[in-house]
Amino acid sequence: MVDTSVWSLALRRDSRVDLPEVRVLLEALAEGGLVVTTGLVLQELLQGFAGPRARAHIIDHFSDLPMLAPTRDDHVQAAEARNLCRRSGLQVGTIDALLMQLCLHHQLTMLTADRDFHQAARVLPLQVWQA
Repeated sequence: MVDTSVWSLALRRDSRVDLPEVRVLLEALAEGGLVVTTGLVLQELLQGFAGPRARAHIIDHFSDLPMLAPTRDDHVQAAEARNLCRRSGLQVGTIDALLMQLCLHHQLTMLTADRDFHQAARVLPLQVWQA
């Protein structure tokens, strides 16, 4: 599962950021590796980029990716995960909690440039990719 933070860095038109997470994503896409996403990530990207050209570019990148749809139980579990993190002193956003739950539910590793996921992995059995 690739978080919005990595996608936004990889899809930048002005200058692509040379981070290990971006390199891993681009290699996986080029080699036909398994890269999954969800509608929330697509929506966040479309909200963050401007113009019809950027919109078409993002939609094209996501057209062949498997899309995970959260279930009712995923939402329930995401709320529990967010509450558990909060009790441990870590603030996690609603969308991030749902992304983490999708990773847990589908036994996926999170590819992210957002340190919050690494912090949450100290509280939850979340697998976060590390260089």
